[in-house]
Amino acid sequence: MSRKAKLPIGIENFEKVRTLGFYYVDKTGLIKELLDNWGEVNLFTRPRRFGKTLNMSMLKYFFEYGCDRSLFDGLLIAGEQELCAEYMGKFPVISITLKGAASDNFEGARAMLRSIIGDEALRFRFLLDSERLSREEKARFAQLIHVDASGQHGYIMPDDVLADSLRTLSGLLRKHYGQKVILLIDEYDVPLDKAQQYDYYDSMITLLRSLFGQVLKTNDSLYFAVLTGCLRISRESIFTGLNNLKIMSITNVQFDEHFGFTDAEIRKLLNYYDLDNKYDTVRTWYDGYHFGNEDVYCPWDVINYVDLLRGEPDASPKSFWINTSENSIVRNFIRMAGPQTRRELEQLVNGESVTRKVNEELTYRDLYRKIDNLWSVLFTTGYLTQRGKTDDKFYQLAIPNLEIKEVFVEQILNWFQEEVSKDTAKLDAFCTAFATADAMAVESQFNAYLSKTISIRDTNVRKDRKENFYHGILLGLLSHREDWILVSNAESGDGYSDILIELENEEVGIVVEIKYPDNGNLEKGCLEALEQIERLRYEEKLLQNGMTTIYHYGIACYKKKCMVQVRRRTPGGHYEGL
Repeated sequence: MSRKAKLPIGIENFEKVRTLGFYYVDKTGLIKELLDNWGEVNLFTRPRRFGKTLNMSMLKYFFEYGCDRSLFDGLLIAGEQELCAEYMGKFPVISITLKGAASDNFEGARAMLRSIIGDEALRFRFLLDSERLSREEKARFAQLIHVDASGQHGYIMPDDVLADSLRTLSGLLRKHYGQKVILLIDEYDVPLDKAQQYDYYDSMITLLRSLFGQVLKTNDSLYFAVLTGCLRISRESIFTGLNNLKIMSITNVQFDEHFGFTDAEIRKLLNYYDLDNKYDTVRTWYDGYHFGNEDVYCPWDVINYVDLLRGEPDASPKSFWINTSENSIVRNFIRMAGPQTRRELEQLVNGESVTRKVNEELTYRDLYRKIDNLWSVLFTTGYLTQRGKTDDKFYQLAIPNLEIKEVFVEQILNWFQEEVSKDTAKLDAFCTAFATADAMAVESQFNAYLSKTISIRDTNVRKDRKENFYHGILLGLLSHREDWILVSNAESGDGYSDILIELENEEVGIVVEIKYPDNGNLEKGCLEALEQIERLRYEEKLLQNGMTTIYHYGIACYKKKCMVQVRRRTPGGHYEGL
Protein backbone atom coordinates (compact mmCIF):
# COMPACT_ATOMS: atom_id res chain seq x y z
CA MET A 1 0.00 0.00 0.00
CA SER A 2 1.48 3.35 -1.02
CA ARG A 3 2.18 5.97 1.58
CA LYS A 4 -0.32 8.83 1.66
CA ALA A 5 0.80 12.41 1.15
CA LYS A 6 1.06 14.63 4.21
CA LEU A 7 -1.51 17.39 4.77
CA PRO A 8 0.05 20.86 4.23
CA ILE A 9 -1.11 22.47 7.47
CA GLY A 10 0.35 25.96 7.58
CA ILE A 11 2.63 25.26 4.59
CA GLU A 12 2.43 28.27 2.27
CA ASN A 13 5.59 27.70 0.22
CA PHE A 14 4.82 26.11 -3.15
CA GLU A 15 8.24 24.51 -3.57
CA LYS A 16 8.01 22.88 -0.14
CA VAL A 17 4.54 21.51 -0.86
CA ARG A 18 5.68 20.05 -4.19
CA THR A 19 9.02 18.56 -3.06
CA LEU A 20 8.38 17.32 0.48
CA GLY A 21 5.43 15.01 -0.13
CA PHE A 22 2.47 17.20 0.73
CA TYR A 23 -0.99 16.88 -0.80
CA TYR A 24 -1.60 19.67 -3.31
CA VAL A 25 -4.92 20.84 -4.72
CA ASP A 26 -3.98 22.00 -8.21
CA LYS A 27 -4.60 25.74 -8.54
CA THR A 28 -2.19 26.34 -11.42
CA GLY A 29 -5.15 27.17 -13.62
CA LEU A 30 -4.83 30.60 -11.98
CA ILE A 31 -1.65 31.16 -14.00
CA LYS A 32 -3.35 30.64 -17.36
CA GLU A 33 -6.37 32.73 -16.43
CA LEU A 34 -4.12 35.51 -15.14
CA LEU A 35 -2.10 35.58 -18.35
CA ASP A 36 -5.23 35.45 -20.50
CA ASN A 37 -7.05 38.20 -18.57
CA TRP A 38 -4.51 40.19 -16.59
CA GLY A 39 -4.42 43.87 -15.96
CA GLU A 40 -1.21 45.72 -15.20
CA VAL A 41 -2.09 45.72 -11.48
CA ASN A 42 -4.31 42.86 -10.25
CA LEU A 43 -5.87 42.84 -6.80
CA PHE A 44 -7.43 39.66 -5.37
CA THR A 45 -9.49 40.05 -2.20
CA ARG A 46 -10.47 36.90 -0.31
CA PRO A 47 -11.04 35.98 3.35
CA ARG A 48 -8.07 34.77 5.34
CA ARG A 49 -7.01 31.12 5.05
CA PHE A 50 -8.35 30.69 1.52
CA GLY A 51 -5.01 29.97 -0.16
CA LYS A 52 -3.89 33.46 -1.15
CA THR A 53 -0.32 33.11 0.11
CA LEU A 54 0.24 29.66 -1.42
CA ASN A 55 -1.05 30.93 -4.76
CA MET A 56 1.33 33.90 -4.62
CA SER A 57 4.20 31.52 -3.90
CA MET A 58 3.11 29.42 -6.89
CA LEU A 59 3.22 32.50 -9.15
CA LYS A 60 6.71 33.34 -7.92
CA TYR A 61 8.08 29.84 -8.64
CA PHE A 62 6.47 29.79 -12.08
CA PHE A 63 7.61 33.16 -13.41
CA GLU A 64 10.99 33.69 -11.74
CA TYR A 65 14.32 33.24 -13.53
CA GLY A 66 15.89 29.89 -12.71
CA CYS A 67 12.60 28.22 -11.85
CA ASP A 68 12.52 24.47 -11.29
CA ARG A 69 10.20 23.29 -14.04
CA SER A 70 9.75 19.90 -12.38
CA LEU A 71 7.65 21.61 -9.67
CA PHE A 72 4.84 21.87 -12.21
CA ASP A 73 5.08 18.37 -13.67
CA GLY A 74 1.67 16.74 -13.81
CA LEU A 75 -0.20 19.95 -13.01
CA LEU A 76 -2.76 21.69 -15.18
CA ILE A 77 -0.43 24.45 -16.32
CA ALA A 78 2.09 21.92 -17.67
CA GLY A 79 -0.41 21.10 -20.40
CA GLU A 80 -0.23 24.69 -21.69
CA GLN A 81 3.04 24.16 -23.55
CA GLU A 82 3.08 27.39 -25.57
CA LEU A 83 2.25 29.48 -22.52
CA CYS A 84 4.96 27.76 -20.47
CA ALA A 85 7.52 28.28 -23.22
CA GLU A 86 6.75 31.99 -23.33
CA TYR A 87 6.41 32.82 -19.63
CA MET A 88 7.85 30.12 -17.38
CA GLY A 89 11.10 31.21 -15.75
CA LYS A 90 11.35 34.35 -17.90
CA PHE A 91 11.06 37.22 -15.37
CA PRO A 92 12.71 38.82 -12.38
CA VAL A 93 10.15 38.59 -9.56
CA ILE A 94 9.88 40.78 -6.48
CA SER A 95 7.78 38.95 -3.89
CA ILE A 96 6.93 40.31 -0.44
CA THR A 97 4.28 39.74 2.18
CA LEU A 98 3.15 42.56 4.46
CA LYS A 99 1.69 40.12 6.97
CA GLY A 100 4.49 40.94 9.42
CA ALA A 101 4.32 44.72 8.97
CA ALA A 102 2.24 45.09 12.11
CA SER A 103 2.98 46.86 15.36
CA ASP A 104 1.26 48.83 18.11
CA ASN A 105 3.02 51.98 16.89
CA PHE A 106 3.97 53.53 13.57
CA GLU A 107 7.72 53.43 14.19
CA GLY A 108 7.60 49.68 14.75
CA ALA A 109 5.48 49.04 11.66
CA ARG A 110 7.71 51.24 9.51
CA ALA A 111 10.78 49.37 10.77
CA MET A 112 9.12 46.08 9.79
CA LEU A 113 8.45 47.42 6.29
CA ARG A 114 12.11 48.36 5.97
CA SER A 115 13.10 44.87 7.06
CA ILE A 116 10.65 43.11 4.72
CA ILE A 117 11.77 45.06 1.66
CA GLY A 118 15.41 44.92 2.69
CA ASP A 119 15.28 41.14 3.07
CA GLU A 120 13.72 40.78 -0.38
CA ALA A 121 16.38 43.05 -1.88
CA LEU A 122 19.06 40.82 -0.32
CA ARG A 123 17.95 38.01 -2.64
CA PHE A 124 19.43 40.15 -5.44
CA ARG A 125 22.70 41.01 -3.72
CA PHE A 126 24.45 40.11 -6.97
CA LEU A 127 23.34 43.53 -8.25
CA LEU A 128 26.27 45.03 -6.30
CA ASP A 129 28.56 43.27 -8.81
CA SER A 130 26.42 43.77 -11.90
CA GLU A 131 28.35 45.11 -14.89
CA ARG A 132 25.13 46.63 -16.21
CA LEU A 133 24.65 48.96 -13.25
CA SER A 134 26.52 52.20 -12.68
CA ARG A 135 28.30 53.06 -9.44
CA GLU A 136 25.43 55.39 -8.51
CA GLU A 137 22.85 52.67 -9.16
CA LYS A 138 24.77 50.21 -6.99
CA ALA A 139 24.84 52.81 -4.24
CA ARG A 140 21.07 53.15 -4.49
CA PHE A 141 20.75 49.37 -4.20
CA ALA A 142 23.03 49.37 -1.14
CA GLN A 143 20.55 51.68 0.57
CA LEU A 144 17.90 48.97 0.25
CA ILE A 145 19.88 46.21 1.95
CA HIS A 146 20.72 48.13 5.10
CA VAL A 147 24.36 48.91 4.39
CA ASP A 148 26.09 52.22 3.81
CA ALA A 149 28.38 53.03 0.90
CA SER A 150 31.37 51.37 2.59
CA GLY A 151 29.47 48.12 3.15
CA GLN A 152 28.96 48.63 6.89
CA HIS A 153 25.73 47.48 8.53
CA GLY A 154 23.74 49.62 10.98
CA TYR A 155 22.39 51.99 8.35
CA ILE A 156 18.68 52.85 8.62
CA MET A 157 16.81 53.31 5.36
CA PRO A 158 15.52 56.92 5.18
CA ASP A 159 11.79 57.45 4.68
CA ASP A 160 12.19 58.77 1.14
CA VAL A 161 14.27 55.71 0.19
CA LEU A 162 11.67 53.40 1.76
CA ALA A 163 8.82 55.10 -0.14
CA ASP A 164 10.65 54.61 -3.43
CA SER A 165 12.24 51.24 -2.56
CA LEU A 166 10.10 48.91 -4.66
CA ARG A 167 10.25 51.15 -7.70
CA THR A 168 14.03 51.44 -7.28
CA LEU A 169 14.46 47.69 -6.99
CA SER A 170 12.26 46.99 -10.02
CA GLY A 171 14.23 49.51 -12.08
CA LEU A 172 17.59 48.00 -11.13
CA LEU A 173 16.40 44.47 -11.87
CA ARG A 174 15.07 45.49 -15.25
CA LYS A 175 18.37 47.10 -16.18
CA HIS A 176 20.36 44.07 -15.03
CA TYR A 177 18.19 41.49 -16.80
CA GLY A 178 16.88 43.56 -19.69
CA GLN A 179 13.41 42.33 -18.77
CA LYS A 180 10.47 43.95 -17.00
CA VAL A 181 9.62 42.83 -13.46
CA ILE A 182 6.66 40.97 -11.96
CA LEU A 183 5.72 42.29 -8.51
CA LEU A 184 3.84 40.17 -5.93
CA ILE A 185 2.54 41.80 -2.74
CA ASP A 186 0.71 39.46 -0.37
CA GLU A 187 -1.54 40.70 2.49
CA TYR A 188 -1.23 44.28 1.32
CA ASP A 189 -3.85 45.57 3.78
CA VAL A 190 -2.51 44.11 7.06
CA PRO A 191 -0.51 47.25 7.95
CA LEU A 192 -3.68 49.34 7.58
CA ASP A 193 -5.68 47.00 9.80
CA LYS A 194 -3.14 47.29 12.60
CA ALA A 195 -2.72 51.02 12.07
CA GLN A 196 -6.44 51.55 12.55
CA GLN A 197 -6.42 49.44 15.73
CA TYR A 198 -3.54 51.39 17.27
CA ASP A 199 -4.38 54.88 16.02
CA TYR A 200 -1.62 55.64 13.51
CA TYR A 201 -3.76 55.19 10.42
CA ASP A 202 -2.97 58.55 8.77
CA SER A 203 0.78 57.98 8.98
CA MET A 204 0.52 54.47 7.53
CA ILE A 205 -1.83 55.57 4.74
CA THR A 206 0.66 58.25 3.72
CA LEU A 207 3.54 55.77 3.64
CA LEU A 208 1.70 53.04 1.72
CA ARG A 209 0.16 55.49 -0.72
CA SER A 210 3.65 56.66 -1.60
CA LEU A 211 5.15 53.14 -1.66
CA PHE A 212 2.42 51.68 -3.87
CA GLY A 213 1.99 54.78 -6.00
CA GLN A 214 5.66 54.88 -6.92
CA VAL A 215 5.92 51.24 -7.98
CA LEU A 216 2.46 50.66 -9.47
CA LYS A 217 1.77 53.91 -11.29
CA THR A 218 3.71 54.91 -14.43
CA ASN A 219 6.49 52.44 -13.65
CA ASP A 220 8.10 51.47 -16.96
CA SER A 221 9.96 48.60 -15.28
CA LEU A 222 6.76 46.80 -14.25
CA TYR A 223 5.40 43.95 -16.41
CA PHE A 224 2.48 43.32 -14.10
CA ALA A 225 1.71 43.19 -10.37
CA VAL A 226 -0.49 40.96 -8.23
CA LEU A 227 -1.71 42.02 -4.80
CA THR A 228 -3.81 40.04 -2.31
CA GLY A 229 -5.68 41.04 0.83
CA CYS A 230 -8.89 40.59 2.78
CA LEU A 231 -10.48 43.97 2.05
CA ARG A 232 -10.78 46.04 -1.07
CA ILE A 233 -9.55 49.46 0.06
CA SER A 234 -11.01 52.43 -1.80
CA ARG A 235 -8.86 54.06 -4.44
CA GLU A 236 -9.05 57.39 -2.65
CA SER A 237 -7.32 56.10 0.45
CA ILE A 238 -4.37 54.15 -0.93
CA PHE A 239 -4.52 53.74 -4.73
CA THR A 240 -4.93 57.41 -5.59
CA GLY A 241 -4.57 58.02 -9.30
CA LEU A 242 -4.02 54.33 -10.05
CA ASN A 243 -6.06 53.81 -13.21
CA ASN A 244 -4.52 50.45 -14.16
CA LEU A 245 -5.96 48.54 -11.18
CA LYS A 246 -8.05 45.43 -11.90
CA ILE A 247 -9.95 44.19 -8.85
CA MET A 248 -11.14 40.59 -8.45
CA SER A 249 -13.22 40.40 -5.28
CA ILE A 250 -15.43 37.58 -3.99
CA THR A 251 -18.27 38.90 -6.16
CA ASN A 252 -16.37 38.52 -9.44
CA VAL A 253 -16.87 35.48 -11.66
CA GLN A 254 -13.30 35.60 -13.00
CA PHE A 255 -10.85 33.52 -10.94
CA ASP A 256 -13.71 32.37 -8.67
CA GLU A 257 -12.54 28.73 -8.43
CA HIS A 258 -8.86 29.44 -7.71
CA PHE A 259 -9.20 30.43 -4.04
CA GLY A 260 -10.82 27.87 -1.77
CA PHE A 261 -11.65 24.25 -2.59
CA THR A 262 -14.45 23.37 -4.99
CA ASP A 263 -16.83 20.49 -4.33
CA ALA A 264 -15.07 18.32 -6.91
CA GLU A 265 -11.71 18.99 -5.23
CA ILE A 266 -13.18 18.08 -1.83
CA ARG A 267 -14.55 14.77 -3.11
CA LYS A 268 -11.18 13.94 -4.67
CA LEU A 269 -9.35 14.82 -1.44
CA LEU A 270 -11.66 12.74 0.75
CA ASN A 271 -11.48 9.80 -1.65
CA TYR A 272 -7.67 9.93 -1.64
CA TYR A 273 -7.63 9.59 2.17
CA ASP A 274 -10.44 6.96 2.20
CA LEU A 275 -12.83 9.39 3.90
CA ASP A 276 -15.72 9.45 1.42
CA ASN A 277 -18.11 8.75 4.32
CA LYS A 278 -17.20 12.15 5.85
CA TYR A 279 -18.38 14.18 2.86
CA ASP A 280 -21.71 15.28 4.37
CA THR A 281 -20.04 16.34 7.62
CA VAL A 282 -17.35 18.33 5.79
CA ARG A 283 -19.97 20.01 3.62
CA THR A 284 -22.16 21.00 6.58
CA TRP A 285 -19.29 22.44 8.59
CA TYR A 286 -16.92 23.98 6.06
CA ASP A 287 -18.80 24.59 2.78
CA GLY A 288 -21.25 27.39 2.04
CA TYR A 289 -19.05 30.14 0.61
CA HIS A 290 -20.01 31.58 -2.75
CA PHE A 291 -17.33 33.38 -4.78
CA GLY A 292 -18.55 34.67 -8.12
CA ASN A 293 -20.49 31.69 -9.51
CA GLU A 294 -18.54 29.05 -7.59
CA ASP A 295 -19.44 27.34 -4.29
CA VAL A 296 -16.28 26.78 -2.28
CA TYR A 297 -15.04 25.33 0.99
CA CYS A 298 -12.53 26.87 3.39
CA PRO A 299 -9.20 25.06 2.70
CA TRP A 300 -7.78 25.63 6.17
CA ASP A 301 -10.74 23.90 7.82
CA VAL A 302 -10.85 20.94 5.47
CA ILE A 303 -7.12 20.23 5.62
CA ASN A 304 -7.08 20.40 9.41
CA TYR A 305 -10.15 18.20 9.79
CA VAL A 306 -8.87 15.58 7.35
CA ASP A 307 -5.57 15.54 9.22
CA LEU A 308 -7.47 15.07 12.49
CA LEU A 309 -9.51 12.22 10.99
CA ARG A 310 -6.38 10.39 9.86
CA GLY A 311 -5.31 9.98 13.47
CA GLU A 312 -8.80 9.82 15.00
CA PRO A 313 -11.31 8.36 12.50
CA ASP A 314 -14.36 9.16 14.66
CA ALA A 315 -13.32 12.73 15.49
CA SER A 316 -16.09 15.31 15.46
CA PRO A 317 -15.59 18.43 13.32
CA LYS A 318 -13.99 21.39 15.05
CA SER A 319 -13.76 25.10 14.48
CA PHE A 320 -10.34 25.66 12.91
CA TRP A 321 -10.78 28.85 10.85
CA ILE A 322 -12.35 30.88 13.66
CA ASN A 323 -9.52 30.01 16.04
CA THR A 324 -7.02 31.84 13.81
CA SER A 325 -8.58 35.21 14.62
CA GLU A 326 -10.00 37.05 17.60
CA ASN A 327 -13.28 37.53 15.70
CA SER A 328 -13.43 41.18 16.76
CA ILE A 329 -15.52 42.09 13.70
CA VAL A 330 -18.41 39.90 14.84
CA ARG A 331 -18.07 41.14 18.42
CA ASN A 332 -18.21 44.79 17.36
CA PHE A 333 -21.12 44.09 15.02
CA ILE A 334 -23.19 42.60 17.85
CA ARG A 335 -22.32 45.42 20.24
CA MET A 336 -23.35 48.06 17.70
CA ALA A 337 -26.56 46.28 16.69
CA GLY A 338 -29.85 47.96 17.47
CA PRO A 339 -33.23 46.18 17.70
CA GLN A 340 -33.68 45.92 13.92
CA THR A 341 -30.17 44.52 13.35
CA ARG A 342 -30.62 42.06 16.22
CA ARG A 343 -33.79 40.83 14.56
CA GLU A 344 -31.82 40.34 11.32
CA LEU A 345 -29.06 38.62 13.29
CA GLU A 346 -31.66 36.22 14.64
CA GLN A 347 -32.72 35.46 11.06
CA LEU A 348 -29.11 34.71 10.10
CA VAL A 349 -28.48 32.38 13.03
CA ASN A 350 -31.69 30.55 12.18
CA GLY A 351 -30.52 29.77 8.66
CA GLU A 352 -32.29 32.57 6.82
CA SER A 353 -30.82 35.26 4.60
CA VAL A 354 -30.94 39.03 4.96
CA THR A 355 -30.91 41.42 2.00
CA ARG A 356 -28.36 44.15 2.53
CA LYS A 357 -26.43 46.69 0.50
CA VAL A 358 -22.76 45.79 0.21
CA ASN A 359 -20.06 48.43 -0.20
CA GLU A 360 -16.80 46.80 -1.25
CA GLU A 361 -14.83 50.06 -1.29
CA LEU A 362 -14.32 51.07 2.31
CA THR A 363 -11.39 52.47 4.21
CA TYR A 364 -10.33 50.89 7.48
CA ARG A 365 -11.25 54.18 9.11
CA ASP A 366 -14.86 53.66 7.96
CA LEU A 367 -15.31 50.10 9.19
CA TYR A 368 -16.87 50.82 12.58
CA ARG A 369 -18.44 54.20 11.85
CA LYS A 370 -21.87 52.73 11.20
CA ILE A 371 -23.54 49.34 11.28
CA ASP A 372 -24.15 49.34 7.50
CA ASN A 373 -20.40 49.24 6.91
CA LEU A 374 -20.01 46.22 9.18
CA TRP A 375 -22.45 44.22 7.04
CA SER A 376 -20.06 44.80 4.13
CA VAL A 377 -17.01 43.84 6.19
CA LEU A 378 -18.63 40.64 7.47
CA PHE A 379 -19.32 39.72 3.84
CA THR A 380 -15.85 40.43 2.45
CA THR A 381 -14.01 38.76 5.35
CA GLY A 382 -15.96 35.48 5.15
CA TYR A 383 -18.32 35.68 8.13
CA LEU A 384 -21.23 36.06 5.73
CA THR A 385 -21.64 34.89 2.15
CA GLN A 386 -24.07 35.56 -0.67
CA ARG A 387 -27.11 33.50 -1.58
CA GLY A 388 -28.07 35.73 -4.51
CA LYS A 389 -28.49 39.42 -5.28
CA THR A 390 -31.30 41.76 -6.23
CA ASP A 391 -29.13 44.25 -8.12
CA ASP A 392 -25.51 45.36 -8.36
CA LYS A 393 -25.31 46.48 -4.72
CA PHE A 394 -27.89 44.46 -2.75
CA TYR A 395 -27.06 40.87 -1.81
CA GLN A 396 -28.90 38.16 0.07
CA LEU A 397 -26.44 37.51 2.89
CA ALA A 398 -26.30 34.36 5.00
CA ILE A 399 -24.01 32.59 7.46
CA PRO A 400 -22.05 30.11 5.29
CA ASN A 401 -21.81 27.05 7.52
CA LEU A 402 -22.04 25.55 10.98
CA GLU A 403 -18.55 26.65 12.02
CA ILE A 404 -19.28 30.33 11.38
CA LYS A 405 -22.69 30.01 13.02
CA GLU A 406 -20.88 28.95 16.19
CA VAL A 407 -18.80 32.14 16.03
CA PHE A 408 -21.96 34.25 16.03
CA VAL A 409 -23.61 32.22 18.80
CA GLU A 410 -20.51 32.41 20.99
CA GLN A 411 -20.18 36.16 20.53
CA ILE A 412 -23.91 36.65 21.16
CA LEU A 413 -23.58 34.79 24.44
CA ASN A 414 -20.56 36.89 25.41
CA TRP A 415 -22.41 40.10 24.56
CA PHE A 416 -25.48 38.95 26.50
CA GLN A 417 -23.41 38.22 29.59
CA GLU A 418 -21.76 41.63 29.39
CA GLU A 419 -25.15 43.33 29.12
CA VAL A 420 -26.87 41.52 31.97
CA SER A 421 -23.87 41.91 34.29
CA LYS A 422 -24.55 45.67 34.33
CA ASP A 423 -27.65 45.12 36.51
CA THR A 424 -26.28 43.29 39.53
CA ALA A 425 -29.44 43.76 41.62
CA LYS A 426 -31.49 41.93 39.04
CA LEU A 427 -28.93 39.13 38.81
CA ASP A 428 -28.87 38.82 42.63
CA ALA A 429 -32.65 38.42 42.65
CA PHE A 430 -32.52 35.77 39.93
CA CYS A 431 -29.83 33.75 41.72
CA THR A 432 -31.66 34.04 45.06
CA ALA A 433 -34.83 32.69 43.46
CA PHE A 434 -32.78 29.82 42.05
CA ALA A 435 -31.22 28.99 45.42
CA THR A 436 -34.60 28.98 47.18
CA ALA A 437 -36.37 26.91 44.52
CA ASP A 438 -38.83 29.71 43.69
CA ALA A 439 -39.84 28.26 40.33
CA MET A 440 -42.29 31.03 39.46
CA ALA A 441 -39.73 33.79 40.06
CA VAL A 442 -37.01 31.90 38.14
CA GLU A 443 -39.37 31.35 35.20
CA SER A 444 -40.53 34.97 35.14
CA GLN A 445 -37.04 36.42 35.30
CA PHE A 446 -35.51 33.94 32.86
CA ASN A 447 -38.27 34.78 30.37
CA ALA A 448 -37.40 38.45 30.78
CA TYR A 449 -33.76 37.73 29.99
CA LEU A 450 -34.64 35.58 26.97
CA SER A 451 -36.76 38.36 25.51
CA LYS A 452 -33.62 40.48 25.17
CA THR A 453 -31.51 38.00 23.24
CA ILE A 454 -32.05 35.97 20.08
CA SER A 455 -33.82 32.63 19.77
CA ILE A 456 -32.51 29.49 18.11
CA ARG A 457 -35.16 27.79 16.01
CA ASP A 458 -33.30 26.74 12.85
CA THR A 459 -34.80 23.44 11.74
CA ASN A 460 -31.40 22.40 10.33
CA VAL A 461 -29.73 22.69 13.74
CA ARG A 462 -29.68 19.59 15.90
CA LYS A 463 -31.79 19.68 19.05
CA ASP A 464 -28.78 19.37 21.34
CA ARG A 465 -27.19 22.46 19.79
CA LYS A 466 -30.31 24.48 20.48
CA GLU A 467 -30.24 23.25 24.06
CA ASN A 468 -26.56 24.22 24.31
CA PHE A 469 -27.45 27.82 23.43
CA TYR A 470 -29.93 28.15 26.31
CA HIS A 471 -27.52 26.23 28.51
CA GLY A 472 -24.90 28.90 27.79
CA ILE A 473 -27.31 31.74 28.63
CA LEU A 474 -28.31 30.19 31.95
CA LEU A 475 -24.74 29.32 32.88
CA GLY A 476 -23.70 32.92 32.25
CA LEU A 477 -26.46 34.23 34.52
CA LEU A 478 -25.69 31.83 37.37
CA SER A 479 -21.95 32.49 37.12
CA HIS A 480 -22.73 35.86 38.72
CA ARG A 481 -22.51 34.11 42.11
CA GLU A 482 -18.78 33.62 42.54
CA ASP A 483 -19.34 31.89 45.92
CA TRP A 484 -21.23 29.07 44.23
CA ILE A 485 -19.52 26.04 42.74
CA LEU A 486 -20.82 25.61 39.18
CA VAL A 487 -19.89 22.67 36.98
CA SER A 488 -21.13 22.33 33.41
CA ASN A 489 -21.64 18.95 31.71
CA ALA A 490 -20.45 17.18 34.84
CA GLU A 491 -20.25 13.40 35.07
CA SER A 492 -22.57 12.28 37.87
CA GLY A 493 -24.60 9.15 38.43
CA ASP A 494 -25.12 7.37 35.13
CA GLY A 495 -24.56 10.29 32.78
CA TYR A 496 -23.62 13.94 32.35
CA SER A 497 -25.82 16.64 33.83
CA ASP A 498 -26.17 20.06 32.16
CA ILE A 499 -25.35 22.07 35.29
CA LEU A 500 -24.48 21.08 38.87
CA ILE A 501 -24.41 23.75 41.59
CA GLU A 502 -23.18 23.53 45.17
CA LEU A 503 -23.94 26.14 47.84
CA GLU A 504 -21.46 24.81 50.39
CA ASN A 505 -22.43 27.01 53.34
CA GLU A 506 -26.11 26.11 53.04
CA GLU A 507 -25.40 22.48 52.03
CA VAL A 508 -27.73 23.02 49.06
CA GLY A 509 -27.20 21.22 45.76
CA ILE A 510 -28.93 22.01 42.48
CA VAL A 511 -29.22 19.88 39.35
CA VAL A 512 -30.30 21.60 36.11
CA GLU A 513 -31.39 19.87 32.91
CA ILE A 514 -32.45 21.93 29.87
CA LYS A 515 -34.68 20.73 27.04
CA TYR A 516 -35.74 22.24 23.73
CA PRO A 517 -39.08 20.71 22.69
CA ASP A 518 -39.32 21.08 18.91
CA ASN A 519 -43.11 21.11 19.10
CA GLY A 520 -43.15 23.92 21.67
CA ASN A 521 -44.69 21.76 24.43
CA LEU A 522 -42.84 23.35 27.35
CA GLU A 523 -44.60 21.35 30.06
CA LYS A 524 -43.66 18.06 28.45
CA GLY A 525 -40.08 19.29 28.07
CA CYS A 526 -39.86 20.08 31.78
CA LEU A 527 -41.17 16.63 32.71
CA GLU A 528 -38.68 14.92 30.39
CA ALA A 529 -35.85 16.90 31.97
CA LEU A 530 -36.90 16.00 35.53
CA GLU A 531 -37.36 12.35 34.65
CA GLN A 532 -33.88 12.27 33.09
CA ILE A 533 -32.33 13.76 36.24
CA GLU A 534 -33.96 11.13 38.41
CA ARG A 535 -33.48 8.18 36.06
CA LEU A 536 -29.75 8.84 35.62
CA ARG A 537 -29.20 9.85 39.29
CA TYR A 538 -27.54 13.17 38.47
CA GLU A 539 -27.69 14.22 42.16
CA GLU A 540 -25.23 11.49 43.20
CA LYS A 541 -22.16 13.71 43.03
CA LEU A 542 -23.88 16.39 45.12
CA LEU A 543 -24.78 13.85 47.78
CA GLN A 544 -21.19 12.58 47.84
CA ASN A 545 -20.02 16.16 48.42
CA GLY A 546 -22.24 16.56 51.49
CA MET A 547 -25.19 18.48 50.07
CA THR A 548 -28.25 17.70 52.22
CA THR A 549 -30.90 19.65 50.32
CA ILE A 550 -31.14 18.80 46.63
CA TYR A 551 -33.26 20.65 44.07
CA HIS A 552 -33.94 19.31 40.58
CA TYR A 553 -34.65 21.90 37.89
CA GLY A 554 -36.35 20.86 34.66
CA ILE A 555 -36.22 23.84 32.28
CA ALA A 556 -37.77 23.82 28.82
CA CYS A 557 -36.98 26.59 26.30
CA TYR A 558 -38.62 27.28 22.97
CA LYS A 559 -37.69 30.39 20.98
CA LYS A 560 -37.90 33.22 23.56
CA LYS A 561 -40.08 31.41 26.08
CA CYS A 562 -39.28 29.07 28.93
CA MET A 563 -41.02 27.01 31.61
CA VAL A 564 -39.42 26.02 34.89
CA GLN A 565 -40.39 23.14 37.17
CA VAL A 566 -38.62 22.19 40.41
CA ARG A 567 -38.61 19.08 42.55
CA ARG A 568 -36.91 18.52 45.90
CA ARG A 569 -35.28 15.29 46.97
CA THR A 570 -36.67 14.23 50.34
CA PRO A 571 -34.47 12.65 53.06
CA GLY A 572 -36.07 9.33 52.16
CA GLY A 573 -34.88 9.60 48.57
CA HIS A 574 -38.24 10.52 47.07
CA TYR A 575 -39.05 13.57 44.96
CA GLU A 576 -41.72 16.17 45.54
CA GLY A 577 -42.82 19.07 43.37
CA LEU A 578 -42.47 22.65 44.60
